[in-house]
Formats: sequence, C-alpha cells, structure tokens
Amino acid sequence: MEQHIFGVAEVNQLVKCLLDNEPMLQKLYVRGELSNYKIYPSGHHYFTLKDPEGALRCVMFRGQASKLRFRPENGMKVIAAGRISVFPRDGAYQLYCDSLTPEGAGDLAVAFEQLKTRLYAEGLFDPAHKKPLPPYPERIAIVTSAAGAAVHDMIRILNRRYPLAKVILLPVRVQGAEAPPEIAGAIRYADKWKIGDVIITGRGGGSMEDLWAFNDERVARAIYGCETPVISAVGHEPDVTIADFVADARASTPSNAAEIAVPDQMELRRWLRGAGERMEQSQEARLETLRQRLETLRSSRVMTDQLAYVQDRRMELAHVQRRLGDLSGVLVSRKRERFSALAAALDAMSPLKVLGRGYAMARSEAGAVLKSYQDVSAGDHVSVTLGEGGFSCTVDTSYKKERKR
Repeated sequence: MEQHIFGVAEVNQLVKCLLDNEPMLQKLYVRGELSNYKIYPSGHHYFTLKDPEGALRCVMFRGQASKLRFRPENGMKVIAAGRISVFPRDGAYQLYCDSLTPEGAGDLAVAFEQLKTRLYAEGLFDPAHKKPLPPYPERIAIVTSAAGAAVHDMIRILNRRYPLAKVILLPVRVQGAEAPPEIAGAIRYADKWKIGDVIITGRGGGSMEDLWAFNDERVARAIYGCETPVISAVGHEPDVTIADFVADARASTPSNAAEIAVPDQMELRRWLRGAGERMEQSQEARLETLRQRLETLRSSRVMTDQLAYVQDRRMELAHVQRRLGDLSGVLVSRKRERFSALAAALDAMSPLKVLGRGYAMARSEAGAVLKSYQDVSAGDHVSVTLGEGGFSCTVDTSYKKERKR
C-alpha cells in the first residue's frame, strides 16, 4: 500500500478537525495571567494566558470583546472561556475566547475600580470643580424613571418641604444597555436649556448590575460638564457609583436627594417668625432711643429759652473782642518801641549829626564826595556842606597830610 504524503495545509486542517470535534475542547475554562495584551484597529483582542509552567495564545474577536465591561490589563489574573482550535495558515493552536472574567472579583467590580481610577486621575472628582447648591431653587429637574417608586418619593418630599419649587421630570430608562445614553442625554438637555436650578439624577436600590448605568463613563462626563449643580441619588446608603463621585452633591437615597435639594418650609417659617420678632424688637429699641433723645432735646436750654443761644454767642463774641483788643494793643506797643529804637539808631548814623559837630563834607562839581587830596587839583571848583548851609570854593593847592612825629 502506497504511503500518503500530506501537505502542510492538509496537516493543519486535519489537526483543526480533530480539535473541533473534541467536545472537551469546545467549552473550556482556562485560568491564567494576561500577557502581551493588544487591541488591533479591527477591534480584535490578542493576548497570551500564562502560568508558571506554560503559555497559551488567545484571541477574542470584536463581537465578544465589545461585551467586556472592564479593560483587561497585563498581569491581571482572569478566567477565560472559549474553545481550542487551530488557525490553518500558521498551524498554531489557540484559545478562541468568548468571555473574560477577573479572578477573585466580578468583572463589574474591576470595571468600576478601573473607571474610578482613570476619572480620578483626570480630575473629574476634584472638589474644586463642585458647585454649591442653590439655597432656594425655583425649578428642580429630575432625571430618572417615571415608573419607579423613587420619583414618587422625591416629588412627595419636594412638595411637602418646599411647595414653591416647580418639579420637572425628564423620564429615562435607568437600567439596561439603553439607559446610559438616555441618562447622559437628559442631563445635557436639562443643563443646556436650563430646565432646573438644580438637577437630581438617580434611581432606587438594586444589585450592582441594576445600578450599572450610573457607573457609565458617558453619564459621568455628562455630569462633570454640567453648569447646573447636580445631585446624585443612586440606590441606598451603602451603594456607591461613579456618578456619586462626579456629582456636586451625593445623596444616600433619592428621598435624601429631595431633602438636600430644597429647604424645609417649616424651618423657613420658624426662621421668618424669629426674624420678624428680632426686627420688631430692634425697631422698638430704636424708637425708645429716639424718644429719649427727643425728651433730652425738649428739656434742653435751647428749647426752653430761645434767646439763650444768642446770648451765649454774644458773650463769647465780647470775650473774643476783648482778647483781640488786648492783643492788638500789645502788638502796636511792641512795634512802636521797635520803631523808636530803629529811628534812634538811624539818627545816630546820620551824616548830618556829624556835620552838626563842626565837620564839613566836600563834593566835586560832579557831586562825588571827596575823600582824598588826590581827588582834586588846583583850580577845581568844590562845594562844601556844613552843619548849617555851605559854600563853594576854588582849590588853590592840594597836599597829603603829614604824620606827626
């Protein structure tokens, strides 16, 4: 019998048929650590599952990968479900993965922590970004299911606490794949058109799966982008969602959100009564002060004796006049004494006094005072001034005074 010689492709196809027909390999669960995880533009995911003793190549096609609710990362321990088969082109067998589940924790828990870490790093949880709630809102927009008990509780509490506020419901689905885009769209719509002064979004309690719409990144970014303050009211007290971290205020329950959103009319009434009483007391005290002031003015001298003011001012004026007179007399006396002293000093310095003692003053024809024999020559005409009168003369001769020996 002649031996059959196989081609490479035939061998690969034979192995593929053997593996595809093995029931044990058609629904296989494999535990391992993710390695070399890559996502290609086609949407297919390629990775390796490994443990200390071996490695297994895996592929997850785009259809199955789109159902992942967490982001697989290298080093993550997972349980992969799928089938073993061979890709005939290269002859390598691999696990065709249908689903991935993080080992030790549900995929929703891992997805929650991953999104929480990423949004925190981007600053969506930053307290500096959170806006204060309006103290007295006129309109309140509620984004939730119209059929749930939560919305009826909120409307009842809002009407009881603060009936002045108008409640506007934007009904959306709060569970299922269609819920996140509806919730995000309603929040953006309410913010864009200023439907309310504050927005409440949330739902009643449930499992993590039920509340998952409020852990969606689209809802988180819609809340973060709001200019209108947002209150997150999802589930019960222990329930925490991504929306709670991003919102401007977190309520433990939808009913608590209604209590946070508006003031209590009973407390406002008490405050107004107290304010009214304080205003009344303040006005009474003010009126009493004015009465006392009026009584003081009424009994004052200016009111009992109308001329008293004029008389007092007249006395003050007379006193000022006397003081001015005294001061002016002293000042004039001082000025007169100084004038006399200056006049005496000036008179003592007068050349006429010198001439009166027998001296004379000679001047040239030009009027210049002659101080030296060199100022005149023989034949010059000079004028001589005496203590009383004077005379003119002609110089016969001039000479230098000789010193006595």
